[in-house]
Amino acid sequence: MNSPIVTVRDVSKRFRTMTALDGVSFELRRNGIYGLLGRNGAGKTTLMRILTGQQFASAGTVTVFGAAPHENERVLRQVTFIKESQRYPDTFRVRDVLFAGRLLFPQWDERFARDLVHDFQLPVKRQVKKLSRGMLSALGVVVGLASRAPLTLFDEPYLGLDAVSRQLFYDRLLADYAEFPRTVVLSTHLIDEVSDLIEHVLLIERGRLVLDEDAEALRGQVVTLTGPASAVDALAANADELHREHLGSLTRATVRGRVEAGQARAAGVELAPVSLQQLVVRITTADLKEHVS
Repeated sequence: MNSPIVTVRDVSKRFRTMTALDGVSFELRRNGIYGLLGRNGAGKTTLMRILTGQQFASAGTVTVFGAAPHENERVLRQVTFIKESQRYPDTFRVRDVLFAGRLLFPQWDERFARDLVHDFQLPVKRQVKKLSRGMLSALGVVVGLASRAPLTLFDEPYLGLDAVSRQLFYDRLLADYAEFPRTVVLSTHLIDEVSDLIEHVLLIERGRLVLDEDAEALRGQVVTLTGPASAVDALAANADELHREHLGSLTRATVRGRVEAGQARAAGVELAPVSLQQLVVRITTADLKEHVS
């Protein structure tokens, strides 16, 4: 049985009058690629900082590899956390960061690190503080991949990369994960770009976990129905409606639930799959409407 390596139970985090996380519970299993999705300010970074022992939860419990992560060397040596605003000592050169990686991470692969440095064309002798934003992002990606930590968290460090370099990151991640499986968490706004990588979706909205689903199962659960309003209503009667709009004489509804393709065709309704990004937008928008009402 694939037991969880991370367990989060009823975790909340408050900063004075602001609630960043509100009763969040989930598990991360060994060897899987998770998408931690949500809008800016949803609570993703706060959650990752708690998982890596950089912040305390205000309430609830967190265990990583069976123990609390805060100031726990045994746990933290199995964890890599790379974020967009990654900081390094001012005197460090690129090669110093890589040397530190060799010292800090037991699973560090030096040959893989060198290959990645070559792929991203990183100048190893240059001071980190003189790197462009793109090069700084690439350096974080190199450390995150070459560390091969059993739990690897990426908090949007690849935003500074151009489209070609981002695709290079995705390709290297997927190829290396196939050979050296571990648990990877990708926190990102670029949902369409990573949708083919993600195996499990965790969606946070206003500090609450609103979705915790296997990605493949989720894709089959949410569809768009387009056709006469009465026919769409009949098909959507037993599903959870996330969005509705009118296109002239037609109605388009995005619903979560099982809708039989044969019934849709017989009713003159077009049934179309929803992309992961569209799905996230629809669910967060529906959740916002429910919260406001």
